[in-house]
Amino acid sequence: MVVVDSIRNLIKARHYLLTKHAADQLITRDISIAEVEQALLGEAEMIEDYPQDKYGSSCLILGYTGTGRALHLQCAYSDPTVVKIVTVYEPDPAKWTDMRIRRRE
Repeated sequence: MVVVDSIRNLIKARHYLLTKHAADQLITRDISIAEVEQALLGEAEMIEDYPQDKYGSSCLILGYTGTGRALHLQCAYSDPTVVKIVTVYEPDPAKWTDMRIRRRE
């Protein structure tokens, strides 16, 4: 939970960046910056960790917007001064169990 707490603190301080991919996905998927912040500042939980990711250490976080919309957010956290939001999407229930565990194909 330490990683999520660190990410949450950086989000509160507005010390975050969106990758071009994440910004494009927000537009394509009709997700607002406010929803991203709500999802990361609420009861967010890390559901996957990628310590060797090409973006630096990153993780997949499940969070919910103020209206209860589930979002998955991949956040790179290797820089302690800023969190980089790599991608954002609504998890597909056909691919996720309880929005937390990937279903096997």
